[in-house]
Amino acid sequence: MTGAGAQEGGDALLDRVFLNRVLEPGDETAGRWVREYGPATVVRRLRDDTEPPLPGVGPKRWEGLRARAERADPARDLAVAQDAGMRFLSPGDAEWPRQLDDLGDARPLGLWVRGSADLRMWALRSVAVVGARACTEYGAHMAATVAGALAEQGWVVVSGGAYGVDGAAHRGALGAGGATVAVLACGVDRPYPRGHTQLINRIADQGLVVGELPPGEHPTPSRFIVRNRVIAALTRGTVVVEAAHRSGSLATARAARRLGRHTMGVPGPATSALSAGVHELLRQDAVLVTDAAEIIELVGDMGELAPERRGPVLPRDLLRPGARAVLAALPGQRAAGADEIARAAQTTEDDTVARLYELRSLGWVERHGDGWKLTRQAMMTARTGRSPC
Repeated sequence: MTGAGAQEGGDALLDRVFLNRVLEPGDETAGRWVREYGPATVVRRLRDDTEPPLPGVGPKRWEGLRARAERADPARDLAVAQDAGMRFLSPGDAEWPRQLDDLGDARPLGLWVRGSADLRMWALRSVAVVGARACTEYGAHMAATVAGALAEQGWVVVSGGAYGVDGAAHRGALGAGGATVAVLACGVDRPYPRGHTQLINRIADQGLVVGELPPGEHPTPSRFIVRNRVIAALTRGTVVVEAAHRSGSLATARAARRLGRHTMGVPGPATSALSAGVHELLRQDAVLVTDAAEIIELVGDMGELAPERRGPVLPRDLLRPGARAVLAALPGQRAAGADEIARAAQTTEDDTVARLYELRSLGWVERHGDGWKLTRQAMMTARTGRSPC
Protein backbone atom coordinates (compact mmCIF):
# COMPACT_ATOMS: atom_id res chain seq x y z
CA MET A 1 0.00 0.00 0.00
CA THR A 2 2.86 2.32 -0.67
CA GLY A 3 2.54 5.01 -3.23
CA ALA A 4 5.70 7.06 -3.37
CA GLY A 5 7.26 4.80 -0.77
CA ALA A 6 8.67 2.50 -3.42
CA GLN A 7 10.56 5.41 -4.96
CA GLU A 8 11.27 7.81 -2.08
CA GLY A 9 11.57 5.44 0.86
CA GLY A 10 9.43 5.14 3.99
CA ASP A 11 10.57 8.39 5.64
CA ALA A 12 9.78 10.44 2.55
CA LEU A 13 6.34 8.84 2.33
CA LEU A 14 5.65 9.65 5.98
CA ASP A 15 6.81 13.23 5.41
CA ARG A 16 4.36 13.64 2.52
CA VAL A 17 1.49 12.13 4.51
CA PHE A 18 2.37 14.40 7.46
CA LEU A 19 2.29 17.51 5.27
CA ASN A 20 -0.92 16.31 3.65
CA ARG A 21 -2.52 16.42 7.12
CA VAL A 22 -1.07 19.81 8.11
CA LEU A 23 -1.28 21.89 4.91
CA GLU A 24 -4.45 22.81 3.03
CA PRO A 25 -4.80 21.72 -0.61
CA GLY A 26 -3.74 24.28 -3.18
CA ASP A 27 -1.63 26.36 -0.76
CA GLU A 28 0.93 27.84 -3.15
CA THR A 29 3.07 29.27 -0.35
CA ALA A 30 3.41 25.82 1.22
CA GLY A 31 3.97 24.32 -2.22
CA ARG A 32 6.87 26.70 -2.71
CA TRP A 33 8.35 25.59 0.63
CA VAL A 34 8.20 21.95 -0.44
CA ARG A 35 9.77 22.77 -3.80
CA GLU A 36 12.57 24.96 -2.40
CA TYR A 37 13.43 23.18 0.86
CA GLY A 38 12.10 19.65 0.35
CA PRO A 39 9.40 17.82 2.38
CA ALA A 40 11.79 16.69 5.15
CA THR A 41 12.96 20.22 5.96
CA VAL A 42 9.41 21.60 5.98
CA VAL A 43 8.34 18.80 8.32
CA ARG A 44 11.27 19.47 10.67
CA ARG A 45 10.56 23.22 10.75
CA LEU A 46 6.90 22.61 11.54
CA ARG A 47 7.69 20.15 14.33
CA ASP A 48 10.46 22.13 16.03
CA ASP A 49 9.10 25.01 18.10
CA THR A 50 12.55 26.61 18.17
CA GLU A 51 12.57 27.10 14.38
CA PRO A 52 11.45 30.47 12.96
CA PRO A 53 8.47 30.59 10.57
CA LEU A 54 9.12 29.76 6.95
CA PRO A 55 8.93 32.76 4.58
CA GLY A 56 5.58 34.03 3.36
CA VAL A 57 3.47 33.57 6.51
CA GLY A 58 2.87 35.59 9.63
CA PRO A 59 3.19 34.43 13.23
CA LYS A 60 -0.51 33.63 13.66
CA ARG A 61 -0.70 31.41 10.64
CA TRP A 62 2.56 29.70 11.53
CA GLU A 63 1.22 28.94 15.00
CA GLY A 64 -1.92 27.49 13.42
CA LEU A 65 0.17 25.21 11.23
CA ARG A 66 2.29 24.14 14.17
CA ALA A 67 -0.85 23.31 16.15
CA ARG A 68 -1.94 21.06 13.33
CA ALA A 69 1.52 19.53 13.15
CA GLU A 70 1.37 18.55 16.82
CA ARG A 71 -1.72 16.45 16.15
CA ALA A 72 -0.54 14.92 12.85
CA ASP A 73 0.19 11.19 12.90
CA PRO A 74 1.13 9.97 9.42
CA ALA A 75 1.56 6.35 10.49
CA ARG A 76 -2.00 6.35 11.81
CA ASP A 77 -3.30 7.94 8.60
CA LEU A 78 -1.60 5.25 6.52
CA ALA A 79 -3.03 2.50 8.76
CA VAL A 80 -6.56 3.93 8.52
CA ALA A 81 -6.16 4.26 4.76
CA GLN A 82 -5.01 0.67 4.40
CA ASP A 83 -8.02 -0.58 6.37
CA ALA A 84 -10.30 1.46 4.07
CA GLY A 85 -8.66 0.11 0.91
CA MET A 86 -6.92 3.38 0.09
CA ARG A 87 -3.41 4.15 -1.09
CA PHE A 88 -1.35 7.35 -1.09
CA LEU A 89 0.34 8.60 -4.23
CA SER A 90 3.13 11.19 -4.30
CA PRO A 91 4.75 13.14 -7.15
CA GLY A 92 7.39 10.87 -8.66
CA ASP A 93 5.43 7.69 -8.02
CA ALA A 94 4.94 5.49 -11.09
CA GLU A 95 1.16 5.98 -10.84
CA TRP A 96 1.35 9.75 -10.37
CA PRO A 97 -0.45 11.62 -13.22
CA ARG A 98 2.28 13.90 -14.50
CA GLN A 99 -0.16 16.43 -15.91
CA LEU A 100 -0.85 17.49 -12.31
CA ASP A 101 2.65 19.00 -12.32
CA ASP A 102 1.21 21.74 -14.57
CA LEU A 103 -0.31 23.20 -11.40
CA GLY A 104 3.12 24.36 -10.25
CA ASP A 105 3.27 25.22 -6.56
CA ALA A 106 -0.47 24.50 -6.30
CA ARG A 107 0.19 20.87 -7.24
CA PRO A 108 -1.21 18.38 -4.70
CA LEU A 109 1.27 17.18 -2.09
CA GLY A 110 -0.18 13.75 -2.73
CA LEU A 111 -3.42 11.96 -3.56
CA TRP A 112 -5.44 9.39 -1.68
CA VAL A 113 -6.96 6.81 -4.02
CA ARG A 114 -9.63 4.11 -3.69
CA GLY A 115 -9.92 1.61 -6.53
CA SER A 116 -7.63 -0.80 -8.31
CA ALA A 117 -7.12 0.98 -11.65
CA ASP A 118 -3.96 2.89 -12.51
CA LEU A 119 -4.74 6.60 -12.13
CA ARG A 120 -1.91 7.76 -14.39
CA MET A 121 -3.02 5.53 -17.26
CA TRP A 122 -6.67 6.46 -16.87
CA ALA A 123 -5.94 10.17 -16.73
CA LEU A 124 -4.12 10.06 -20.08
CA ARG A 125 -7.44 9.63 -21.90
CA SER A 126 -9.94 11.42 -19.71
CA VAL A 127 -12.53 14.21 -19.95
CA ALA A 128 -14.14 16.17 -17.12
CA VAL A 129 -17.94 16.50 -17.22
CA VAL A 130 -19.17 18.97 -14.58
CA GLY A 131 -22.10 21.26 -13.97
CA ALA A 132 -24.95 22.37 -11.76
CA ARG A 133 -25.94 20.47 -8.64
CA ALA A 134 -29.58 21.56 -8.95
CA CYS A 135 -29.71 20.65 -12.62
CA THR A 136 -32.79 20.25 -14.78
CA GLU A 137 -33.93 17.02 -16.40
CA TYR A 138 -32.32 18.31 -19.59
CA GLY A 139 -28.98 18.82 -17.82
CA ALA A 140 -29.06 15.36 -16.23
CA HIS A 141 -29.99 13.79 -19.57
CA MET A 142 -27.22 15.56 -21.47
CA ALA A 143 -24.60 14.76 -18.82
CA ALA A 144 -25.53 11.06 -18.72
CA THR A 145 -25.77 10.78 -22.50
CA VAL A 146 -22.46 12.52 -23.17
CA ALA A 147 -20.65 10.59 -20.43
CA GLY A 148 -22.07 7.26 -21.59
CA ALA A 149 -21.01 7.88 -25.18
CA LEU A 150 -17.53 8.99 -24.08
CA ALA A 151 -17.18 5.82 -21.99
CA GLU A 152 -18.27 3.67 -24.92
CA GLN A 153 -15.46 5.24 -26.97
CA GLY A 154 -12.88 4.32 -24.31
CA TRP A 155 -12.67 7.70 -22.55
CA VAL A 156 -12.55 8.04 -18.77
CA VAL A 157 -15.18 10.41 -17.36
CA VAL A 158 -13.95 12.53 -14.43
CA SER A 159 -16.30 14.50 -12.18
CA GLY A 160 -16.79 15.57 -8.57
CA GLY A 161 -19.28 13.03 -7.22
CA ALA A 162 -21.82 15.76 -6.36
CA TYR A 163 -25.58 15.80 -6.91
CA GLY A 164 -26.92 16.88 -10.28
CA VAL A 165 -24.67 16.89 -13.33
CA ASP A 166 -21.73 15.18 -11.58
CA GLY A 167 -23.82 12.23 -10.45
CA ALA A 168 -25.51 11.93 -13.84
CA ALA A 169 -22.11 11.87 -15.57
CA HIS A 170 -20.78 9.15 -13.27
CA ARG A 171 -23.93 7.07 -13.73
CA GLY A 172 -23.83 7.52 -17.49
CA ALA A 173 -20.27 6.20 -17.66
CA LEU A 174 -20.98 3.30 -15.31
CA GLY A 175 -24.17 2.44 -17.16
CA ALA A 176 -22.19 2.15 -20.39
CA GLY A 177 -19.77 -0.24 -18.69
CA GLY A 178 -17.03 2.40 -18.86
CA ALA A 179 -14.53 4.03 -16.54
CA THR A 180 -15.12 7.00 -14.25
CA VAL A 181 -13.18 8.87 -11.57
CA ALA A 182 -14.72 10.87 -8.72
CA VAL A 183 -12.48 13.60 -7.29
CA LEU A 184 -13.75 14.47 -3.80
CA ALA A 185 -13.27 17.54 -1.61
CA CYS A 186 -13.01 15.41 1.54
CA GLY A 187 -11.35 12.24 2.76
CA VAL A 188 -12.07 9.49 0.25
CA ASP A 189 -12.97 7.13 3.09
CA ARG A 190 -16.10 9.19 3.85
CA PRO A 191 -18.30 9.59 0.74
CA TYR A 192 -19.83 13.03 0.32
CA PRO A 193 -22.60 13.90 -0.25
CA ARG A 194 -24.02 11.18 1.96
CA GLY A 195 -26.88 10.65 -0.46
CA HIS A 196 -24.27 9.48 -2.98
CA THR A 197 -22.64 6.94 -0.66
CA GLN A 198 -23.86 4.02 -2.76
CA LEU A 199 -22.78 5.70 -6.01
CA ILE A 200 -19.31 6.62 -4.71
CA ASN A 201 -18.78 3.12 -3.34
CA ARG A 202 -19.77 1.76 -6.73
CA ILE A 203 -17.27 4.10 -8.39
CA ALA A 204 -14.59 2.83 -6.00
CA ASP A 205 -15.44 -0.75 -7.01
CA GLN A 206 -15.57 -0.13 -10.77
CA GLY A 207 -13.44 2.98 -11.15
CA LEU A 208 -11.47 5.32 -8.90
CA VAL A 209 -12.27 7.71 -6.06
CA VAL A 210 -9.55 10.33 -5.55
CA GLY A 211 -8.94 13.16 -3.11
CA GLU A 212 -6.21 15.34 -1.63
CA LEU A 213 -7.51 15.39 1.93
CA PRO A 214 -6.45 12.74 4.46
CA PRO A 215 -8.80 10.12 5.91
CA GLY A 216 -11.73 11.47 7.90
CA GLU A 217 -11.51 15.07 6.65
CA HIS A 218 -14.77 16.86 5.88
CA PRO A 219 -15.49 19.18 2.94
CA THR A 220 -15.78 22.97 3.16
CA PRO A 221 -16.86 25.50 0.51
CA SER A 222 -13.26 26.54 -0.14
CA ARG A 223 -12.14 22.92 -0.49
CA PHE A 224 -14.71 22.34 -3.24
CA ILE A 225 -13.34 25.27 -5.24
CA VAL A 226 -9.71 24.19 -4.74
CA ARG A 227 -10.59 20.60 -5.61
CA ASN A 228 -11.80 21.73 -9.04
CA ARG A 229 -8.25 22.56 -10.18
CA VAL A 230 -7.38 18.85 -9.80
CA ILE A 231 -10.31 17.83 -12.02
CA ALA A 232 -9.17 20.35 -14.64
CA ALA A 233 -5.50 19.33 -14.49
CA LEU A 234 -6.15 15.57 -14.61
CA THR A 235 -8.10 15.70 -17.86
CA ARG A 236 -7.59 16.71 -21.46
CA GLY A 237 -10.59 19.00 -21.36
CA THR A 238 -13.58 20.12 -19.29
CA VAL A 239 -17.20 20.04 -20.45
CA VAL A 240 -19.68 22.18 -18.51
CA VAL A 241 -23.31 21.03 -18.66
CA GLU A 242 -25.64 23.62 -17.11
CA ALA A 243 -24.09 26.21 -14.81
CA ALA A 244 -25.50 29.42 -13.39
CA HIS A 245 -23.35 32.53 -13.24
CA ARG A 246 -22.05 31.64 -9.76
CA SER A 247 -21.72 27.89 -10.28
CA GLY A 248 -18.59 26.29 -8.81
CA SER A 249 -18.25 24.23 -11.98
CA LEU A 250 -17.19 27.39 -13.79
CA ALA A 251 -14.08 27.39 -11.56
CA THR A 252 -13.17 24.05 -13.15
CA ALA A 253 -13.58 25.55 -16.61
CA ARG A 254 -11.48 28.59 -15.70
CA ALA A 255 -8.76 26.34 -14.27
CA ALA A 256 -8.81 24.26 -17.46
CA ARG A 257 -8.41 27.41 -19.53
CA ARG A 258 -5.45 28.61 -17.44
CA LEU A 259 -3.80 25.21 -17.85
CA GLY A 260 -4.24 25.25 -21.61
CA ARG A 261 -6.81 22.46 -21.58
CA HIS A 262 -9.85 22.41 -23.83
CA THR A 263 -12.88 24.20 -22.36
CA MET A 264 -16.28 23.19 -23.70
CA GLY A 265 -19.91 23.97 -22.93
CA VAL A 266 -23.23 22.29 -23.70
CA PRO A 267 -25.76 25.03 -24.49
CA GLY A 268 -29.22 25.21 -22.94
CA PRO A 269 -32.31 27.38 -23.45
CA ALA A 270 -31.47 31.07 -23.72
CA THR A 271 -34.05 31.75 -20.99
CA SER A 272 -32.58 29.25 -18.49
CA ALA A 273 -30.68 30.79 -15.56
CA LEU A 274 -29.00 27.40 -15.07
CA SER A 275 -27.38 27.71 -18.50
CA ALA A 276 -26.40 31.38 -18.18
CA GLY A 277 -22.91 30.54 -16.91
CA VAL A 278 -22.33 28.10 -19.77
CA HIS A 279 -23.47 30.67 -22.30
CA GLU A 280 -21.06 33.21 -20.82
CA LEU A 281 -18.24 30.68 -21.25
CA LEU A 282 -19.28 30.17 -24.86
CA ARG A 283 -19.25 33.93 -25.46
CA GLN A 284 -15.63 33.98 -24.30
CA ASP A 285 -13.46 31.21 -25.73
CA ALA A 286 -15.12 27.91 -24.81
CA VAL A 287 -16.23 25.62 -27.63
CA LEU A 288 -19.86 24.67 -28.06
CA VAL A 289 -20.40 20.89 -28.03
CA THR A 290 -23.57 18.84 -28.19
CA ASP A 291 -22.37 15.24 -28.09
CA ALA A 292 -19.42 12.98 -27.40
CA ALA A 293 -18.21 12.98 -31.01
CA GLU A 294 -17.70 16.74 -30.95
CA ILE A 295 -15.86 16.49 -27.62
CA ILE A 296 -13.56 13.73 -28.89
CA GLU A 297 -12.78 15.75 -32.03
CA LEU A 298 -11.28 18.41 -29.71
CA VAL A 299 -9.53 16.30 -27.09
CA GLY A 300 -8.77 13.16 -29.09
CA ASP A 301 -5.94 12.22 -31.38
CA MET A 302 -5.47 13.37 -34.96
CA GLY A 303 -8.17 11.95 -37.19
CA GLU A 304 -10.80 11.45 -34.47
CA LEU A 305 -13.29 13.71 -36.24
CA ALA A 306 -16.98 14.17 -35.58
CA PRO A 307 -19.23 13.14 -38.48
CA GLU A 308 -20.28 15.90 -40.86
CA ARG A 309 -23.64 17.27 -39.73
CA ARG A 310 -26.35 17.61 -42.37
CA GLY A 311 -30.09 17.99 -42.40
CA PRO A 312 -32.33 15.22 -43.75
CA VAL A 313 -32.15 14.35 -47.45
CA LEU A 314 -35.41 15.52 -49.10
CA PRO A 315 -36.92 13.92 -52.22
CA ARG A 316 -36.18 17.12 -54.17
CA ASP A 317 -32.47 16.69 -53.29
CA LEU A 318 -32.40 13.42 -55.27
CA LEU A 319 -33.34 15.12 -58.55
CA ARG A 320 -30.67 16.03 -61.05
CA PRO A 321 -29.70 19.75 -61.01
CA GLY A 322 -31.46 20.54 -64.29
CA ALA A 323 -34.70 18.92 -63.15
CA ARG A 324 -34.52 20.75 -59.82
CA ALA A 325 -34.12 24.09 -61.62
CA VAL A 326 -37.17 23.44 -63.80
CA LEU A 327 -39.21 22.24 -60.82
CA ALA A 328 -38.33 25.39 -58.88
CA ALA A 329 -39.42 27.54 -61.85
CA LEU A 330 -43.02 26.22 -61.85
CA PRO A 331 -45.59 28.58 -60.29
CA GLY A 332 -47.05 27.29 -57.06
CA GLN A 333 -50.80 27.51 -57.75
CA ARG A 334 -51.32 27.66 -61.55
CA ALA A 335 -50.27 26.06 -64.80
CA ALA A 336 -47.56 27.64 -66.96
CA GLY A 337 -46.35 27.10 -70.49
CA ALA A 338 -42.98 25.56 -71.29
CA ASP A 339 -41.67 28.90 -72.61
CA GLU A 340 -42.49 30.72 -69.33
CA ILE A 341 -40.94 27.93 -67.27
CA ALA A 342 -37.82 27.95 -69.48
CA ARG A 343 -37.32 31.68 -68.93
CA ALA A 344 -37.63 31.28 -65.15
CA ALA A 345 -35.25 28.29 -65.16
CA GLN A 346 -32.80 30.11 -67.48
CA THR A 347 -32.61 27.28 -69.96
CA THR A 348 -33.95 26.42 -73.42
CA GLU A 349 -37.55 25.46 -74.12
CA ASP A 350 -36.52 22.07 -75.51
CA ASP A 351 -34.50 21.29 -72.40
CA THR A 352 -37.41 22.43 -70.23
CA VAL A 353 -39.88 20.11 -72.00
CA ALA A 354 -37.50 17.18 -71.55
CA ARG A 355 -37.16 17.95 -67.83
CA LEU A 356 -40.92 18.34 -67.44
CA TYR A 357 -41.57 14.88 -68.89
CA GLU A 358 -38.92 13.51 -66.52
CA LEU A 359 -40.63 15.22 -63.61
CA ARG A 360 -44.03 13.92 -64.72
CA SER A 361 -42.74 10.34 -64.66
CA LEU A 362 -41.62 10.90 -61.06
CA GLY A 363 -44.97 12.33 -59.98
CA TRP A 364 -43.89 15.96 -59.56
CA VAL A 365 -45.83 17.67 -62.41
CA GLU A 366 -48.83 17.05 -64.69
CA ARG A 367 -50.05 18.38 -68.04
CA HIS A 368 -52.90 20.90 -68.09
CA GLY A 369 -53.70 21.48 -71.78
CA ASP A 370 -50.68 23.32 -73.20
CA GLY A 371 -49.35 24.08 -69.73
CA TRP A 372 -47.69 22.32 -66.81
CA LYS A 373 -48.58 22.40 -63.13
CA LEU A 374 -47.31 20.93 -59.88
CA THR A 375 -49.25 17.88 -58.74
CA ARG A 376 -51.14 18.02 -55.45
CA GLN A 377 -48.66 15.50 -54.04
CA ALA A 378 -45.76 17.74 -55.07
CA MET A 379 -47.29 20.71 -53.28
CA MET A 380 -47.75 18.54 -50.19
CA THR A 381 -44.12 17.50 -50.47
CA ALA A 382 -43.07 21.12 -50.10
CA ARG A 383 -44.81 21.13 -46.72
CA THR A 384 -44.04 17.63 -45.41
CA GLY A 385 -40.79 16.61 -47.15
CA ARG A 386 -42.31 13.30 -48.29
CA SER A 387 -41.93 11.98 -51.80
CA PRO A 388 -44.82 12.74 -54.19
CA CYS A 389 -44.85 9.12 -55.37
